[in-house]
Amino acid sequence: MAASIGTLRLWDNVLELTKKSQDKGSDPLLWAIHLSSQLNSAGVSLPSPDLANLLVSHICWDNNNPISWKFLEKALISNIVPPLLVLALLSTRIIPKRQTQPAAFRLYMELLKRHAFKLKSHVESRNYEVIMSSIDNVLHLSQIYGIEVKDPGSILLEFILSIVWQLVEAALEDEGLLELTGERKFKWNVPQDMELDGSGSYGGKRNEYQEILQRGNTLMAVELIGLFLQNKVTSRILFLARRNMPTHWRTLVQDIEVLAVNSSALRNSKVLTPEILLQSISDDRKIGSEETKANYLQEIQTIISSSAGISHKVSGSSLWISIDLALEDAMDGSQVDTTSAIEIITRLVKGLHALNGTRWYDCFLGLWMAALRLVQRERDPIEGPMPRLDTRLCMLLSITPLVVSDLLEDEDSAPQNNIYYQTTQDRKEDRRRELVSSLQILGDYHSLLTPPQPVIAAANQAAAKALMFVSGIDVGSSAYFDLVNMKDMANNFSGNLHHLIVETCIARNLLDTSAYFWPGYVTGHVNQIPHSMPAQVPGWSTFMKGAPLTPVMVNALVSEPASSLAELEKVFEIAVKGSDDEKVAAATILCGASLIRGWNVQEHSIYFITRLLSPPLPANYSGNDSHLIAYAPMLNVLLVGIAPIDCVQIFSLHGLVPQLAGSLMPICEVFGSCVPNISWTLATGEEMSAHAVFSNAFALLLKLWRFNHPPLEYGVGDVPPVGSQLTPEYILLMRNSQLVSSGSVYEDRNRRRLSAVAKISCPDPIFLDSFPKLKAWYRQHQACLVSTLSGLRHSPVHQIVDSLLSMMFRKINGNKPLDFVSESSSTSLGSEDASLRPKLPAWDILEAVPFVVDAALTACTHGRLSPRELCTGLKDLADFLPASLAIIVSYFSAEVSRGVWKPVFMNGTDWPSPAANLSIVEEHIKNILAATNVNVPRLFAGISSPFTLPLPLAAFLSLTITYKLDTSSQRFLNLAGPALESLAAGCPWPCTPIVSSLWTQKVKKWTDFLVFSSSRTVFLHDNHAVAQLLKSCFTVTLGLNNSLVSTHGGVGALLGHGFGSNLYGEMSPVAPGFLYLRVYRSIRDIMFLREDIISILLQCVKDIASNGKTPKGKHETKYGQVSVSASLTKVKLAAQLGASFLWISGGQGLVQSLINETLPSWFISTHKEEMGGPVSMLSGYALGYFTVFCGAFAWGVDSSMSASKWRPRFLGSHMEFLASALNGKITLGCDPITWRSYVTSFVNSMAGCLPNWVAEVDIEVLKRLSKGLVHWNEEELALKLLESGGVGTMGAAAELICQSDS
Repeated sequence: MAASIGTLRLWDNVLELTKKSQDKGSDPLLWAIHLSSQLNSAGVSLPSPDLANLLVSHICWDNNNPISWKFLEKALISNIVPPLLVLALLSTRIIPKRQTQPAAFRLYMELLKRHAFKLKSHVESRNYEVIMSSIDNVLHLSQIYGIEVKDPGSILLEFILSIVWQLVEAALEDEGLLELTGERKFKWNVPQDMELDGSGSYGGKRNEYQEILQRGNTLMAVELIGLFLQNKVTSRILFLARRNMPTHWRTLVQDIEVLAVNSSALRNSKVLTPEILLQSISDDRKIGSEETKANYLQEIQTIISSSAGISHKVSGSSLWISIDLALEDAMDGSQVDTTSAIEIITRLVKGLHALNGTRWYDCFLGLWMAALRLVQRERDPIEGPMPRLDTRLCMLLSITPLVVSDLLEDEDSAPQNNIYYQTTQDRKEDRRRELVSSLQILGDYHSLLTPPQPVIAAANQAAAKALMFVSGIDVGSSAYFDLVNMKDMANNFSGNLHHLIVETCIARNLLDTSAYFWPGYVTGHVNQIPHSMPAQVPGWSTFMKGAPLTPVMVNALVSEPASSLAELEKVFEIAVKGSDDEKVAAATILCGASLIRGWNVQEHSIYFITRLLSPPLPANYSGNDSHLIAYAPMLNVLLVGIAPIDCVQIFSLHGLVPQLAGSLMPICEVFGSCVPNISWTLATGEEMSAHAVFSNAFALLLKLWRFNHPPLEYGVGDVPPVGSQLTPEYILLMRNSQLVSSGSVYEDRNRRRLSAVAKISCPDPIFLDSFPKLKAWYRQHQACLVSTLSGLRHSPVHQIVDSLLSMMFRKINGNKPLDFVSESSSTSLGSEDASLRPKLPAWDILEAVPFVVDAALTACTHGRLSPRELCTGLKDLADFLPASLAIIVSYFSAEVSRGVWKPVFMNGTDWPSPAANLSIVEEHIKNILAATNVNVPRLFAGISSPFTLPLPLAAFLSLTITYKLDTSSQRFLNLAGPALESLAAGCPWPCTPIVSSLWTQKVKKWTDFLVFSSSRTVFLHDNHAVAQLLKSCFTVTLGLNNSLVSTHGGVGALLGHGFGSNLYGEMSPVAPGFLYLRVYRSIRDIMFLREDIISILLQCVKDIASNGKTPKGKHETKYGQVSVSASLTKVKLAAQLGASFLWISGGQGLVQSLINETLPSWFISTHKEEMGGPVSMLSGYALGYFTVFCGAFAWGVDSSMSASKWRPRFLGSHMEFLASALNGKITLGCDPITWRSYVTSFVNSMAGCLPNWVAEVDIEVLKRLSKGLVHWNEEELALKLLESGGVGTMGAAAELICQSDS
């Protein structure tokens, strides 16, 4: 109580001293000295907020005279009152009264000029935090702006913004323009209740003087606004408000625009023009770090399309090399992907757009060209069971347009702390214009546009349609061409892939028909349509008019793709509501050309097929059996129709693998539980059993994951590796996750599409427990992979095993019983009743198959079965129940890995001999490896006769060779083929060449494919060979080694032309990148890739630096003798390439392991080889770019993708490491130059290109990191980081701006 009384007495004494001094006319300096001494004696901290409040209250309005203002000015100069608080206090009192107190308003603005721009001293003031808090209390800034963060820096920013807004509002009101602005929730300059000073009754001259003063005040206020917007410090602080307070900033900008257009005071100004004022608030203006970003991106990249080498430049296509790799990777049929290619490619394009700093025009052009290169790599294909041209055309003409569509409609394309105020619609229109430009220029790349032979007719038809449209002939839809044979057309229409691309873009509303009029798009003119048109031809047009589904009509619709969704919907309706024969016909149509080459509606064909595989329970159904049994003929047509490799791959590209698995599991469960005496007679007269339906569904289901691979025991980082995720449980988890859609506009459109399909097909989650028979088999399958068989002797399965063995070996030894004993069974081969096949459900048979195969293999080992009898028996089993082939595969895979079976001699007597062409196969393998600079001499050192294989591999190989290459067998060979390759790869060398040699003897046309497959397994036996292959990939891409494929580098050197033959009919060498993409999936331990890629990347940096030593030119920036602009371009390309390989090889898990474990360990470790100078600098930059590219590929640049949920955790951990190392908490062992360039490049890339990432990092970590950067004298970079951190770091950024002011 006594203290408060003393305080009141102190301020009363101060006020009395001030009044006396003013009354005496004392010198303000003496007053200030006396007052300062008095306050210091009283223990008052200076500058004093309380004194500021006292002096302002003293002036307003009882002592509004010159001497009082002089005393206030002297208090400000003497630093006994805080200037910013004084300005805040004055603004609330003077601006609302400026009409009646024009002189006070003028003095207030003079004080603004003198003190509002000297922010550095204010921020470094002793009572800074208290002063900012006082300003917030005076102006209620936190309430007005609704920002919860109340740190001093944020209040300072809000205060600067408020000053400008007060002046704008005052100028608008003084000029009568306030009503032209929009409705405002808050008005700054509301007159306060205060005593009137009676100054309203002036004489005429007084009024005239006051008007002149008021007009001068308005002019000064407008010029002050311009000064705030143009001053280096305040403009940058306002830039922070622009980024982090977009709603308030937009309102302020609208007010300023009204002022700029209508203010007469502004037109009279000699220092400011409307144009300058508008430019200072425009989105085009770059302030501070924005300019730095532009210069930075310009320095680190050279975007020039050039067919020349990249000794100083990187060709335009190389910027998109990651897309080329991802597209080609999707063509590998050995494994499907549960993630849609649309999501993967969209994530890539958005990441490269951000990190390369390119226009959307460049992105679209790069994407189209990469897809075209993908198709052209299939121009000279080799024969073999792998995805072919149809899958590549799906990527070009269906997936890519869907990616483009999603990019055009992307709601999350702007950064989270967006500083640009283009409407969403404006952004979409701008992007669409850039798409149009990219498609126009695409027509100039003639070598990429040559259509493959199978699609020449479709390309010619697209060109004909455009030419007729240009000629004024309305042909309506493409159904017109059902009636016209292209050979009958008078003109020779020469179409190409450009016409097909444009046509599919028009069909998807990405373009309109004005594209037909592009210069050079079509040439010539058609005067009239052909007269020789038949009245009716079976096709989509006549079908839509009501023609029935006759066999001729069905054949026509199967061979011609639908052109519209309406056509497919009508087929689907027939499949749902038609007769049994009509259901089969409709299913056949959906699996025909509309699925394979109906690019404009391909995804809808897939959706309808998926829905038909899960037909709903009829409303009046009352049977005890599953309703699926009644749909058996239709289901079987669908299962057979989508079984080819290309079809499965197309499902994978569209992201429907989880949905497909969810549809197949009920079919397997139901039909696998049926006894085989249930059968159906097809329209062709063919009998179809439940076993056939089950086998087709089961074989297709097993293609969706690597069922014959043992589960991996390790994980990569915190996320399991992709390979081990492909289990039934994981696929169902992915399928169930598609049911959950947030409905947010920021969720990617592809996920919304998949969610809609999942909900229509089956709206409830599906779990493996829902299928007890399937689950029981899967558990047995897993047990078989990891341990030997046991427990058969007293099991009910024993009788089934007996029955199957009797069926398989009934002809052995003249039907006389042949007893043998194995570890798992004791039975007789051959019985009097062996001709009867067991009438058992498929699941019961599959449960017995491992024991049957084990018994047969044991009998062969003991000489009771010859190899030929063994293979014949296994073939009989597989013919009886084709699904049993999968169980045979898994059993042999497990037994080979256990290594308990003795090898057998492939001598041509008991087992087939590879001697006829093994040496040729070996030579071809050596050539393939030599072409990629891979040398593994030890593998070829000891191959000599006699040749042996483990018994399970020899048996399985002999079994597969017995199959005919017909359509029915192909479905199961597609399952067995990859398993055979994997089986051989797991055995010692040269098992794989032996397998390939024997298969090439059976199918000579597959020789190139089989040799190439054998060459891949070399890398499974030698990690060093993988490192050599990766090194070759970097070398050829960067053009660092003239002895390899190409001296020009880039995409062409990396991926080459796919497969092809030379003049002698032999397979041409494949490019190293192409080979790697076919190798990495079989690498058992991908963890070593992290260190290998880093090592190769740094070695490439050295090579780049040594190649970059050039005579100093006037346009080159030098670091020592190395050209920074040229070297950084190559370094960035190398980093992008390394990130692409790492992400493709190990997915998100490997990337997160790299960032969380490998990189910190590398920086902490001491490296023997000292690099120094420019090499160290470039090495740091390379690692920085590498890390950012890895993160962008794995997590995406925004939050629309599901993978982005992992980003805050791992990125935050890495940023914590950077901050701790910069703050001295972690001791580093690497080169300091490398460390510094790594941090600067990583932070620069994040803050400049990926601001959303920065906003997800903990605020305190960002502040610590920025302090470390300031300690390095990297204030600009520290500021850029804080500016990107959002509202949380806005205040720290504002303070750093002030402190950096020189």
